[in-house]
Amino acid sequence: MKRLVCLLLLCLPWLVQAAEPEVRVQQRLVPADGAVVGGIVTLEVDLLVDTWFTAAPVLPKLDLPGALVRPPTGEAQHLTEQHDGKTFFGLRYTYQITPQTARRFDIPVLEFQVQPGQASGPVKIKGQPLSFAAKALVGAGDEQRLVASSVKLTQDIQRSHEPLRQGDSITRRLRVEAEGAQAMLIPPPVFAEVKGLKRYVQTPKVQPLSDGRGGTNGGARDDSVTYVIGDAGTFELPAIKLKWWDATTGEAHSISVPAVKLEAAKGAYQAPFSINEDLRALGQKAQVRVSGHWLLLAVLVSLVAGLAYFGRPWARAALVGWRRWRAARQRAWLDSAEHAWQLARQQLAARPAQLGGLYLWVRRSNGSRTLSEFSQPLPDRIANRLLAYFKARYGSEPSDNQAASDLSQVLPDVRRAAAETSKKGRASHGLKPLRP
Repeated sequence: MKRLVCLLLLCLPWLVQAAEPEVRVQQRLVPADGAVVGGIVTLEVDLLVDTWFTAAPVLPKLDLPGALVRPPTGEAQHLTEQHDGKTFFGLRYTYQITPQTARRFDIPVLEFQVQPGQASGPVKIKGQPLSFAAKALVGAGDEQRLVASSVKLTQDIQRSHEPLRQGDSITRRLRVEAEGAQAMLIPPPVFAEVKGLKRYVQTPKVQPLSDGRGGTNGGARDDSVTYVIGDAGTFELPAIKLKWWDATTGEAHSISVPAVKLEAAKGAYQAPFSINEDLRALGQKAQVRVSGHWLLLAVLVSLVAGLAYFGRPWARAALVGWRRWRAARQRAWLDSAEHAWQLARQQLAARPAQLGGLYLWVRRSNGSRTLSEFSQPLPDRIANRLLAYFKARYGSEPSDNQAASDLSQVLPDVRRAAAETSKKGRASHGLKPLRP
C-alpha cells in the first residue's frame, strides 16, 4: 500500500499536466493580398480552447506606424471547430488596419491571455508574425481618399417656408454610407458659398455602420448646412460630387447629388391682417402708450414693495420696541396708586366689602402702613368719619347698617385731604422721603 501511495504521488505532476486544457491561436489577414492605401485590412484572431472560457481574453495593443488601427470591440464571434479529431470552442476578434502610405507593414508577434475552464491559472499564448503590402491608388493624389466596397450618398432639403421669401432659410443635409470603410476616414463634402446667401455649416456626425448582427461593416457620416436668404432672386446650390475607390479592384468611382435651385420673393413676412389699419380705424396711432396715472401707480407700488422688502429688519425691531413699551406701561399702571384707588372702590362696592384695595391705596398714596398712621395728618372731621366706619364695622359691637355706604361717600373727601396733606408736607421741607 505504501508503495502504491508513493507511486501516485510521483505520477501526480504528470496527471495534473495531462489534465490542463489545450489552447490554440490562429491569425489571418483579410484580404491576404491586394491591400490599397485607404482600404481596410482585417486581422482576424481566433482563440480556441477544448473546454470553455471562464473570463474574457486579454488582447494586446497593436501599433503600426503609417497605418490607422482600430482595436477589437467587446463583441466577439463564437466559433466551434474540429482540429485533430478534437472539438474546440473559440472567440474571433478583429483588428481593422487602414494603411495611410504605400509600403510594407509587418505585424509583430502578439501575446494573448486566456482563462480556460479546468485550468490551474491564466494561459498566455503567442501568435505568429504577419505582413502585407499596401499599394497606392491610381489618380488619388494627396487628398483624403475613401476606399470602400460600396458607397451611398443621399440628400435632404428642408425649407423654413414655402414659397421662400427674403429672410427665410434652407437646410441641406447629406449622408454618406460607406461599407468596408471607417467612418472617420469619410471625407467631408464641400458646401459652396452662394452670393446672396449666408452660409452656416453645422457640426458633422460620424458613426459606425451596423451590420444588423451586433457588429459593424462600415461607417456613416452626416453633414448639414443652412443658407439664409439675404436678397430676393434666384439661387442655385451646386451639385456635390464624392469620389471613392473600390477596395477590391482599386477602380475609381464617383457619386453625386443634384444641384438645388431656389427662388425667393422680395419682402419680409406679412400678417394676414393689418394691425395699423385696425388701430387707425379706432382713431389711435399705431403705438402703445401707458397712461400717466397708471405709471405713477406702478412706481408707487414698486416703492412700497421695495420698502416692505428691505425695511423688514427695522419694522421687526420697531414692533419689538413697541411691545416692550406697552408692557412697561402696563406694569407701571398696575403698580400705581390710581390702579389701587379703582380696585378699592370696586371692592368696597361689593357685598361683602373687602379692604385689600383700600390698604394698597393707602400704602401707595403716602407710604403709610396702617390706617391710624394714615389718618393722623388728615383733618379731624374726615379722620373721625373714617375711624367711625371701622369702629362700626370691626368694633366690639359691629353694625353693618349704612357703614359701607358712608365709607363710599367719605372716600372722595379722604382722597382730596390726603393729596392736600401730601403737598403741604413736601412744601415744608422740599426733601424726598428717606429710603426705608
